[in-house]
Amino acid sequence: MIRADKLFYTPDYDGKSGLCMLPEDESTHAIRVLRMQAGDKLHLVDGRGGLFEAEITNPHQKRCEVRILNAVFNYEKRPFRLHIAIAPTKMNERMEFFLEKATEIGIDEITPLLCQRSERKELKTARMEKILVAAMKQSVKAYLPKLNEICAFEKFIHRATAEQKFIAHCSEGEKLLLKNACKPTTEVLILIGPEGDFSEAEVALAREAGFVPVSLGNSRLRTETAGIVACHTVTLINE
Repeated sequence: MIRADKLFYTPDYDGKSGLCMLPEDESTHAIRVLRMQAGDKLHLVDGRGGLFEAEITNPHQKRCEVRILNAVFNYEKRPFRLHIAIAPTKMNERMEFFLEKATEIGIDEITPLLCQRSERKELKTARMEKILVAAMKQSVKAYLPKLNEICAFEKFIHRATAEQKFIAHCSEGEKLLLKNACKPTTEVLILIGPEGDFSEAEVALAREAGFVPVSLGNSRLRTETAGIVACHTVTLINE
């Protein structure tokens, strides 16, 4: 059984060597916090689908060395790919909540989107990356979502490529339910707007760029909730 408290992130491990050195922060957590010793077993993930069972050989607090016992590649690989482009929320905590829960559910790529009605234009990406890593380990996943730099809406939609492209908005007009519009085992991209929603001009531009308007249901959702609902809907479709 894989324990989340004994799962460590080793992004630099090549998946081939018999020995692996834990990063300094992970070494400190294993040896100083958990008080693990030589011979103790643990698991590693590389964020690219690799899951490794290992044994501590040198319990150093900054450079803990482990010996690889078993390797699994493409661990629990999903049959689809999900990219959500979402307008950052005014409060950092809400955006961080979305990142955490989307990672737990299963997502491949996240792009913060700068829209006409965006309330936040700058992000603490280093902190966001740490939240993604923590959520990946907590949910015992081997894939770390890719977090892109914030991108202007118009620039993003014109360079976006995916088999299925959707824009979720609250304005009037014909929209399909995401659960009915989305097909399984494909590459999916969903746009989620700010608290004030996308502008009519943005919706029109997205439609011209091939995005299909969708609804996430009858409830009016906060930005971070809409992102989580969209993520969960796509996951359920692929169950």
